[in-house]
Amino acid sequence: MKNKKTLVLGASTKPERYAFKAISMLTEKGHSVLAIGQNAGEVAGVKIKTKAIPLSNIDTITLYLNPASQRDYYNYIVEAKPKRVIFNPGTENPELMQLLELNNIKSEVACTLVLLTTNRY
Repeated sequence: MKNKKTLVLGASTKPERYAFKAISMLTEKGHSVLAIGQNAGEVAGVKIKTKAIPLSNIDTITLYLNPASQRDYYNYIVEAKPKRVIFNPGTENPELMQLLELNNIKSEVACTLVLLTTNRY
């Protein structure tokens, strides 16, 4: 399995949150993980930052933010030039998907946890 450097956008330190579970499973499966959330903290050894951090060589950005909250990150996401952006359930956003398409960035409506569990990440 190839290490896919991943940014979890909308990270949480609450164990019941899917973003928390995604960080845990990504690290467990050997992926490098960066995380940005509303509150600072740490999950599975990954420090959650509260502000945009410099990004390079990002394979995947997985979203756990509602569409309205995503707007603040449009330029950040595009400038990071990830290979793909995963829209987890509830984060689907046609406006951002169109912007990604215009910038030749693949978008995928999927569940990161399911992709990891079925070895399709």
